Amino acid sequence: MVQGGTAALIAGMWLTSPPDGLTVQAWRLFAIFAGAIFSVVVKALPILTASVLAIAVAVLSGLLKPEDAYAGFGNGTILLIVIAFLVAGAIVKCGLGTRSGHWIVSRFGRSTLGLSYSIFLLDAVIAPAFPSNTARSGVLYPLAYSLAHAAGARPDRPERRRVGAFLMYSGIASLSVSSALWLTAMAANPLGTAMARTVGVDIGFGRWLLAASVPTVCAMVVLPLALYRLIAPEIRNTPDAPAAARQALAALGPLSSQERIVLLVFVAMVALWAAAAALGLDSTAIAFLGLGALLATGVITLDDIGKQGDVLATFIWFAVLFTLSSQLNELGFMGYLGKTLASALGGLASPTAGFSLLGAYVLLHYLFVSQTAHLLALFGVFLDVGVKLGVNPVVLAFQLLFATNYFSVLTPQGSSANLLFAGSGYLTQGDLYRLGAITTGISVAIYFVIGTAWLLMVAR
Repeated sequence: MVQGGTAALIAGMWLTSPPDGLTVQAWRLFAIFAGAIFSVVVKALPILTASVLAIAVAVLSGLLKPEDAYAGFGNGTILLIVIAFLVAGAIVKCGLGTRSGHWIVSRFGRSTLGLSYSIFLLDAVIAPAFPSNTARSGVLYPLAYSLAHAAGARPDRPERRRVGAFLMYSGIASLSVSSALWLTAMAANPLGTAMARTVGVDIGFGRWLLAASVPTVCAMVVLPLALYRLIAPEIRNTPDAPAAARQALAALGPLSSQERIVLLVFVAMVALWAAAAALGLDSTAIAFLGLGALLATGVITLDDIGKQGDVLATFIWFAVLFTLSSQLNELGFMGYLGKTLASALGGLASPTAGFSLLGAYVLLHYLFVSQTAHLLALFGVFLDVGVKLGVNPVVLAFQLLFATNYFSVLTPQGSSANLLFAGSGYLTQGDLYRLGAITTGISVAIYFVIGTAWLLMVAR
């Protein structure tokens, strides 16, 4: 029935005359794009299926020429994301992620609050090598779950459930802000920077890190404390956790040869990405270099790549949705929508307009199950509107990009990275929505107040 509703939506828009100021081509392409996004939001179709059908209809109906429709498959930004996915698999395969988790807990795990900070710290350390917060959730979740069990927390034990809830939600909150710290920490980040270039905002690896550093570090300090007070875990001290982590590290022994290779490649890639702008290096070529090194040393094999079927799926739907969004912009649809929004916000002072746009952008995530789909649908529009209203384009671009990460906690389905933690049994749906609203509100306050002041200082 839901799929029928999606088809009816597309058909209804297709047969309706376009609003004044839009061509039939732009309106019908938007009908396809909106139908694809709607089908994902209401869970009628997986995002890959919706994207494949959308591009097929767009080409077969004559709305897009084949060379325009498939341009996204050669986009360097999208290739960077896919290659980084493959490189990230090596960190999991060789065990370096698990070892890092034990090391951090051995240093910071003497209290429940310390365990939460250890989750945030581990996530921040490994984030630049993981362009998917969902992939990182696969590293953080086993750590959080084992820590909860070590503290005696079980979903079926009400007297200890809040300990587990605190650690589980720490994982969800951590993923939301660590993804904002690094350009390569979430798949939508490079896509957003590519879209920001259309208004003259050029964001590289180093500029992103500098801009994100102060507000994100503040969020990483404040959020565990806020969650600690909101959830009030029954156990506050875990003196045995560091010893257990040290025992686990001792059992692992010294770094294996594969771990050493992955660590070296990882550090080299991050260093080259950081220096890419200054040295005139291409970020995608750096990713290819890292992947080539791991293939040449046998850390990653063709069998490993063959097992990562999600990488191909990600490549396809990213490329399709990115192309559809870009073509809508070229056909003037984004400009038309921007003028409509600008008219609605006309007369507001630029700071008020900027905050209004940010607030609307965040609240609209209640309707999305994909951060990337949200960015593709709305980021370009909101940025264009803000620029026309006189909002500082650099500040607005960064604020919207940061929000694309931290609003992932707004609902349990706000990001696929939430699903492991949400399904742990420690958190009810009510907990997730309540904590999501509060956590997002805290992040908005930190990034808008502290982040804006910092951006005006360093990201001119």
